Amino acid sequence: MPNYTTDEDLELLAELGIDIAPKPSGQRSAREERIIAGFEEIERFVEEQGRLPQHGEDCDIFERLYAVRLDRLRESEECRAVLEPLDSRRLLDAETDLGAIAKNDLTDEALLASLGVDAASENDVSQLTHVRSRSEIKAAEEIAQRTPCQDFDEFKPIFEKVQLQLQSGERKSVKYQDYAAVNEDDLFILDGHKVMVVHMGEPFVSDYGRQDCRLRVVYDNGTESDLLVRSLQRALNKDKASRRITTPDFGPLFADVEAADDLPTGYLYVLRSKSEHPFIVENQSIIHKIGVTGGNVKNRIANAKKDPTYLLADVEIVATYLLPNMNRKKLEAILHKFFASVRLDVELQDRFGMAVQPREWFLVPLEAIGEAIAKIQEETIDRFRYDRETGMIAMLDLVRSEDFSP
Repeated sequence: MPNYTTDEDLELLAELGIDIAPKPSGQRSAREERIIAGFEEIERFVEEQGRLPQHGEDCDIFERLYAVRLDRLRESEECRAVLEPLDSRRLLDAETDLGAIAKNDLTDEALLASLGVDAASENDVSQLTHVRSRSEIKAAEEIAQRTPCQDFDEFKPIFEKVQLQLQSGERKSVKYQDYAAVNEDDLFILDGHKVMVVHMGEPFVSDYGRQDCRLRVVYDNGTESDLLVRSLQRALNKDKASRRITTPDFGPLFADVEAADDLPTGYLYVLRSKSEHPFIVENQSIIHKIGVTGGNVKNRIANAKKDPTYLLADVEIVATYLLPNMNRKKLEAILHKFFASVRLDVELQDRFGMAVQPREWFLVPLEAIGEAIAKIQEETIDRFRYDRETGMIAMLDLVRSEDFSP
């Protein structure tokens, strides 16, 4: 792009109504994120191989793909505008080392077709798709350089407080499970440093059809980076000592025991309905849904209004519990069985006029749910029952450990 430096140039541009002010950082579109992610894979190749990707029949198919992509990036004014501020190696201006490729060699269009790319969309670098080998998947990690965090004074007290909470037991560190969910405000230990996800950008679909998004991640050593979600997940997977730091509200339900059959981290959640159904409105304070999920609870309930499971209405999260090393479905079954006598018996009409009878809602006070979870944690739930008359948990006359043992 031209570099306008004189006052005369700026005045002329202003008279023409041309705004040359740079776009504010952190406001990239999903298309721009795809362009950057594709370019970062080329940077990865250059860093590992020490040269530009090349065309040619004797080159690896993925190297040829990167070469084609780099050509398209160089040709596109839109892509250059997005990438030039990030192009520290000046790859967009470097001369491609084409070797001794003859004029009759495979054309770019034919190469794109061989890679499964529609030639009609050859100028859209965000639409390149192909099937990668396992080694390529492992190698093609996005690059994100750590830079000094200019507002670290805002985060330093948070890291110091987290350290004190870890020492007191208010927070715990649990084994990071492969590709477990990453959410805003999550805390991890990576390469010996505490890591905080302070912002998540808009999600986008990568060249390979997978959802991703850009993160702002701050480290306890005063640095930060803007890596992708999948890059952070790969880094956490690669570091065998990586840990997830729990929050005081999401304390681990069971002991932090690492075993070969550890299950992915999940959450047990308790919801309260905002339904306008007369019975639900009258008893809202004691009607709760008890469920589990392996992902983000907020994402799970995003479309509650359209889902009979959530009484076709918005819901409120009233409690959540982190579940490391625990069979989520088994835990859910234990709680549902424990409160079976007070399961909500209500029939609703869905948007198609069909009768729906949700099965995960119970007429039980929140305090009783918390007490039942504590009994499971203590492995004593088999000694108690829920008394629907008093709304309290009471001792069993006969102990039947086979009924509720975790």
